[in-house]
Amino acid sequence: MKSQQKHTPAFSFEFFPPRTEQGREKLIATSAQLARLNPRYFSVTFGAGGSTRERTFETVCELTARTRVPAAPHLSCISSTRESILDILDAYQREGISHLVALRGDLPSGMVDPGEFRYANELVSFIRKQTGDRFTIEVAAYPEIHPQARSASADLENFRRKVEAGANSAITQYFFNADAYFRFIDECEKLGLTLPIVPGIMPITNFSQLARFSDACGAEIPRWIRKRLEGFGDDSQAIREFGIEVVSDLCRQLLEAGAPGLHFYTLNQSAATMAIWNNLGLPLAGNGQTA
Repeated sequence: MKSQQKHTPAFSFEFFPPRTEQGREKLIATSAQLARLNPRYFSVTFGAGGSTRERTFETVCELTARTRVPAAPHLSCISSTRESILDILDAYQREGISHLVALRGDLPSGMVDPGEFRYANELVSFIRKQTGDRFTIEVAAYPEIHPQARSASADLENFRRKVEAGANSAITQYFFNADAYFRFIDECEKLGLTLPIVPGIMPITNFSQLARFSDACGAEIPRWIRKRLEGFGDDSQAIREFGIEVVSDLCRQLLEAGAPGLHFYTLNQSAATMAIWNNLGLPLAGNGQTA
């Protein structure tokens, strides 16, 4: 963990673009709450297709204007062309956006051809070639191995290519086993990869939703956590309290070991993240008080 301990811890929160006016109002309230925690940035997810991309752009611009927190839009290879990526980069530069999260993305059902970019390292390389150092670029990392990777070594090699293409830092897929992260960092250090690799954190508030997400992305829910959550049945309050306790303990382990911050997958909600933040004793912006 020596490579990570040298980086100043930074915290960030991820949102998805709302589809309705009610969702937009909820996100405005959530972002206002989380802005009080003085994050390094808010990230906003991005999907294939024009309307989704437009919602990402609109959300990024609104969050930046309302909260004054820098925004980092996601960019996906899937279905993208060089021309479309250039258009998006130009639009973000005009808005003063200087932080991106470059991802491969998932192929929509039935799609065979991913487009002009097959992998995230190609997208990172293209952004660097076209814009130089105008953008800070985050990429994804997978401590528990990407579900489509041929092997652990192949997955690590994929990550190395993204770093060498010009990534500044990385955000991991969420996990609940700190040892998976520590081992991943050890393997990166053996390859000389010393950029900040920030753990992705998923607050636990809904077991069925968490199980669905985890099955899709390959994130392991340890058996003891899964069984405890199953045992709570429909008791949402018990699930939430247990989830906050478990994730707070995970975050504490990571930070004490020298992780360079935390990236919360908020699902456009603030309560659980705020509770975890408070458990960790982290300060609010500007006043030194906890949440």
